[in-house]
Amino acid sequence: MNNINRLLKPVAAMLLLSALMACAPMSHRQQNTAVGAGVGAVAGSILTGGSTLGTLGGAAIGGVIGNGTDGRRR
Repeated sequence: MNNINRLLKPVAAMLLLSALMACAPMSHRQQNTAVGAGVGAVAGSILTGGSTLGTLGGAAIGGVIGNGTDGRRR
């Protein structure tokens, strides 16, 4: 069990790093959409107690909101 825990942290770090690097060639709008979907999925999961439907719904709504924002104030 100790060997698995020692191996899990570096593997998780490499996966996180590769996920972050995948966002580099994205446009600003695509990055906003991805962030909105991620935040929406977490919020939907929390608000519905881990429901799959709530997580997917939150991701969809968050992605739409993220896509609609451009990061500039009007």
